[in-house]
Amino acid sequence: MTRAEGDAAAPETTVSLDYFTGLYMAKDDPWDVATKWHNQRKYAVTLASLPRERYRSCYEPGASIGLFTRMLAPRCDAILATDSVEEAVAQAAVNTAGLPNVTVQRAMVPAEMPTGTFDLVVIGDLLYYLSAADLEAFLAGVQQRLEPGGDLVCLHFRDRENSNWDGFNVHEAVAARPGLDHVVRHEDEWFLLDVFRAGSR
Repeated sequence: MTRAEGDAAAPETTVSLDYFTGLYMAKDDPWDVATKWHNQRKYAVTLASLPRERYRSCYEPGASIGLFTRMLAPRCDAILATDSVEEAVAQAAVNTAGLPNVTVQRAMVPAEMPTGTFDLVVIGDLLYYLSAADLEAFLAGVQQRLEPGGDLVCLHFRDRENSNWDGFNVHEAVAARPGLDHVVRHEDEWFLLDVFRAGSR
């Protein structure tokens, strides 16, 4: 089935913090990012798709337990990794211990956004949990913090039944925003990866 704009809708309300907290209370790694091959491959493809060898400052919201943060660390002078779930933040701090360029914080999006600016923002498996209003607010906030010429990486799983709000839909929402140039695209049966570059303001 071919996807088309408007074929699915964002959740009416953003998925609750209680829902995610429950996942982490039940299992340390709810999405098996440390063990499943499709996750490891997804991260490897993303690292290979970063247009620059090195970045000054990276923002990674929804960083979960920090495994991809650890992989990003050699490519960035500084990384701010955030998640809304205390248990995830605690694990991310352990997984990035000994990396002085990584800061891990608890933060909700879009309500709690960083004050600085970044030349790399990496958003993985996060956008499809946001309501339409929160998605708009979050993307606007990200663009305000993305420096001209900076890269925005979006990485989301696709719905293999091609019927639900998934990576296709949220990446379409990002691509439709003015001020972003599309520079990298990867699509396969598991996930979508897009890299957008911020134009001059």
